[in-house]
Amino acid sequence: MEKYGKLIYAAILAFGMLLLGLCIKSGIDNFTNKDRRVTVKGLAEKVVDSDEVTWTLSVSYVGDNLNELFNILNGKIADIQKYLKENGIDGKATVKVNSFDITDNNANVWSERRPAFRYSVSRSLSVVSNDTKFIAELKDKTADALLERGVMLDNNYASYEFTKFQELKPEMMSEAIAAAEKTAQQFAENSHSTINKIVEAGQGEFSIESDDIAYKKKVRVVSTITYSLKD
Repeated sequence: MEKYGKLIYAAILAFGMLLLGLCIKSGIDNFTNKDRRVTVKGLAEKVVDSDEVTWTLSVSYVGDNLNELFNILNGKIADIQKYLKENGIDGKATVKVNSFDITDNNANVWSERRPAFRYSVSRSLSVVSNDTKFIAELKDKTADALLERGVMLDNNYASYEFTKFQELKPEMMSEAIAAAEKTAQQFAENSHSTINKIVEAGQGEFSIESDDIAYKKKVRVVSTITYSLKD
């Protein structure tokens, strides 16, 4: 009986030593690999159509009689409205006529020279639409077309916006993460390792930039991810 007790004791002791050895090895491996990591960036890009545009067209004149200037500008604004209607603006955009912008040139008491005309008056139209391609194509030919009608634009500027960014965000984040993982795998292969798990990950840096085509936008996300490496 005493013999069997010694055998059991020896087996327990051997198992304990084995378990201790495994724990020590695991600790050494973790210590060795804890600083083995790689930080990579993943990029995702997409060119999209803007979904909102605000187009401003304005005319301006100078003179000494405000009523005359108002009548001239109202006539020019009416010409612009007629042109827009003839080119299919109805149903595609909302058009708003803005208030007069008046400057009294004599109000500048610091000027040593008397201006040739007392008043500078301008008036503008704001065109808002979701059909950004239609507006971009119409805008490109408008200045010359109106000039032929005797209307010289003082301002012909369109601001394009992309408002559906949140709808693209999940898909683009996935693409950026996949790109980062591919880069990390390539680095691991070159260093005779494999990627393990993500240690750190940012939410990604998003940006929306103008593209070569006026009504298009380039949406970009860059994700920075750190992976641990193992043999």
